Amino acid sequence: MRVEFYGNYRTITGGKTFEVESRQNLTVRDILQNVCVRFPALKDELFNEYGDLYAYIPVYVNGRNPRLMEAGLNTLLQTDDVLSLFSPISSGRLNVEVLTEKSE
Repeated sequence: MRVEFYGNYRTITGGKTFEVESRQNLTVRDILQNVCVRFPALKDELFNEYGDLYAYIPVYVNGRNPRLMEAGLNTLLQTDDVLSLFSPISSGRLNVEVLTEKSE
């Protein structure tokens, strides 16, 4: 499983990608927490004081927004999945899907 970093996250992590040891039953949330253990400076960038991922953080699994999937951030990942993390500044646009859901 691979995590790809974009924008400011590349500066924080010192690279473009991070390989995660593949195990069964890992969720998007598990991987994000794993990344924060490896790169502690990301924790405050990604999560609020309650441990929730900020709504404005663009995150994708194989190009799809996991927030729009039935299990959300508890979506189970496969060993060959790619999780992409974009810093809000680098995405070039707001996370429209999340903003749309909040306004409904």
